[in-house]
Parts: sequence; structure tokens; C-alpha cells
Amino acid sequence: MREIVFDTETTGFSFAGGDRLVEIGCVELFNRVETGRTYHAYVNPERDMPEEAERVHGLSARFLSDKPVFGGITAELLDFIGDAPMVAHNAGFDFAFLNGELGRCGHPEVCRSRMVDTLMLARTRHPGAKHTLDALCVRYGIDRSHRVLHGALLDAQLLAQVYVELTGGRQIGLGLAVDVPTEAIVVPAGRRIVRAARVHAPSDEERARHAAFLRTIKEPLWGAETLQ
Repeated sequence: MREIVFDTETTGFSFAGGDRLVEIGCVELFNRVETGRTYHAYVNPERDMPEEAERVHGLSARFLSDKPVFGGITAELLDFIGDAPMVAHNAGFDFAFLNGELGRCGHPEVCRSRMVDTLMLARTRHPGAKHTLDALCVRYGIDRSHRVLHGALLDAQLLAQVYVELTGGRQIGLGLAVDVPTEAIVVPAGRRIVRAARVHAPSDEERARHAAFLRTIKEPLWGAETLQ
């Protein structure tokens, strides 16, 4: 099954209150495996950037001034998303901005029945624990050392790994076979643990006990050399 994990950055918390989307990042999964296909865009919000928002994601009004407005990325974004379920952390927030921007451009909203909220999944699976993206990365041993500021594509990539863990981890090969283009399957390196084979040689005492046991058997089929 194809799914899209996505994240947004914005000028604030309320689209209805005048805030706008300034960045979107999407990661494609197929059967809970990252395919390597992503989508990313910065967006000119056509307004100022509040200082508190800039401190979160580092995107200034000056940086965004020459970026396309949302209407300029809509066709490419919708083509990438397709009809796949869409996964986000605190998904109601991201859907509000995505659908707000789509509606502003005259496009139909993305149906909320396609929404998968990893925050709700985390609360169900780990009640009483912290459920931020950072906390979940720590819980599942996901490297987030390069996450200094919030970034839509980086956060979507981290969330994709968290989502896989929340839904059972990487169990490739345990399901039914499906027709997937081989070039679309990318298994991230560093996930498999390979341990050296251990040698379990018997001790002298164990050899002696084994030889004694064989002597109690009439014409044993093995170990004749032990009895000599």
C-alpha cells in the first residue's frame, strides 16, 4: 500500500486567523518501506514572518520572498500525493493548513478520511509517555542529531521512521508478495544487526558424560569412535 508521510511549517498556529503555510515536505512509503521518492517546496506566504515562528524553523520573509506562492506548487504537489493515505504528527494541524491553502486556490480539500495521525497512534501505544517527534525518535533509537531547527522534509523523513516503528517495525518478507517495482524499494542501511557466530564446543566433562551415555545403548548408530 502506498502512503505519504508529510509535514508542514507555517507562520503560526491558525490558518483561519491569517497564518499561512511556508514549507511542505513529503516522503513516499510503499508497504511501510521508504521508496526514496520525496517532495519538498518552500512557499511564499505573501505576508510577514512572526519572530517566534522564524525561531522555530529559521525561515525568514526575505528568504521566502522569491519562492512560489502555494498556487504555483499545487499541481506538482497533488500529483505527488495522488490518492494515498496521508500520515502526519498532530495531523489535524497539518491538514488544516493544507486544506486551507488548497481551498484558497480553488481546489477541493483532501478528505480527512485519508488522515493518519501518528500522535494518536503514539498516545495509544505509549500512554503516559512523551509523544513529541523528538521523544519518539529517542524511544525508537532514530538518529535526529542533524535536527537543529524544524524542517518539513527532515521532519517528514524522521516521522516516516517513527511511523514504521509505531505500526510494528520493519518486518519485510512476512506479508504476502506484491508486485512492486524493484527500483522503488529502498531499505535504509544501518537497521540490521549482524553478530558473529558463536562456537558452542562441549567441555571435557560433557564429552565424558556423552560417551558414558552411548555405552548404555546397544549398537549406537553414531559415536562409535567415542567408545573405542
